[in-house]
Amino acid sequence: MAVLAHSLPRAAGALASAFHARATTATIRDRLINVPARLARSARRLTLHVPERWPWSEDFTQLFSAVHAPPAL
Repeated sequence: MAVLAHSLPRAAGALASAFHARATTATIRDRLINVPARLARSARRLTLHVPERWPWSEDFTQLFSAVHAPPAL
């Protein structure tokens, strides 16, 4: 469990950006995992509303796209 708790944020940081690839686990947790967003549900769809001026929105979007990309054939 301890290895997973260390490895998953590090892998997420590597997918997000070059800065987060070298960042500590606490930095990754503060900037990418604890997202200051609001989750809304409308017509059975979930929408994540992220603040416009959030400094790490591009890194979070890159991480989200990498994790939710269609599988390679």
